[in-house]
Amino acid sequence: MPAPSIIEPSALPIPLNGEVAVEIGLTAAIVSVDGDNPRILVMRSGDPGQERRAALPFGLFAPLDHRTLEIGLRAWVKDQTGLELGYVEQLYTFADRGRHARAGDVGMQVVSIGYLALTGSGAIRGLKHGDWQSWYHYFPWEDWRAEKPAILTDEMLPRLGAWAESPEPDDAPLRPLTRGERLGICFGGELGWDEEKVLDRYELLYEAGLAQESLTDGREAARQWQNLPPFGLPMQFDHRRILATAMSRLRGKIKYRPVIFELMPESFTLFELQRTVEAILGTHLHKQNFRRLIAASGLVEATGDVRTATGGRPAKAYRFRRDVVLERPSAGVRVRGGRG
Repeated sequence: MPAPSIIEPSALPIPLNGEVAVEIGLTAAIVSVDGDNPRILVMRSGDPGQERRAALPFGLFAPLDHRTLEIGLRAWVKDQTGLELGYVEQLYTFADRGRHARAGDVGMQVVSIGYLALTGSGAIRGLKHGDWQSWYHYFPWEDWRAEKPAILTDEMLPRLGAWAESPEPDDAPLRPLTRGERLGICFGGELGWDEEKVLDRYELLYEAGLAQESLTDGREAARQWQNLPPFGLPMQFDHRRILATAMSRLRGKIKYRPVIFELMPESFTLFELQRTVEAILGTHLHKQNFRRLIAASGLVEATGDVRTATGGRPAKAYRFRRDVVLERPSAGVRVRGGRG
């Protein structure tokens, strides 16, 4: 049986009388962590022989079949992948005209509501359709766990610097900050690296014409560049923007809500917990500082078990202490990431 395919907006009916109809799409950025690798669930769409970029699971909202948007999302994901979603939250509404890059940009307008979903690593092995890919394949400059990514220093920042110094086109929207100031805020500068600004960085790359999607969409800025290296893998439509939104949301939210435990097994060691937090943030954390923070937060409790197959000293097993959400409204892993 072939895998269910993603609904292609180009296949939707064109409305009559020159009116542009609107359909509501539902798009899911589904995240899991395998060891120290944050993974995103992607599907493949497109005609054979054409470039088959990855896409997030996507389907149209059918109000006669789906009582709520979230019910519709869960139904589409299960149909396309076989995966039963657990934790889900709504991200943002993506409604830019031309977001599907159709020739002539006519016909049905699809307004997509993006969602972030989190699932444990067991889902990686139980998938029927689709593929789990590291989200750093699409955003390699976001992984600072070892060192500052070479793609930033060698390829991206020199081109962004040249773009920031060039004059803005006459039809550019008025902004309170210059290109150079926005570049400094998004990519470090004097303020240092802010791991939560994933979406800001991607949108700056798109505006500068350095994201492959900006060339696909026919943006003027993309035509000025020659022999560009690949700045991460492009995705179908605007799905890399939706993924960037999900990454920004999750990196911020784990600091004030215990959502990180949606990605953990029932029991885990503190080392495994730290690796998962580091994988999401894309930055290295000091071991002892992290353990003191976790101890002070009251987020976990010992199970009484000891893990011996750790490759080193035996380690205590812990579980998420669910009573913490009843004790205080903001319960998260209050780590501070960022690199200069």
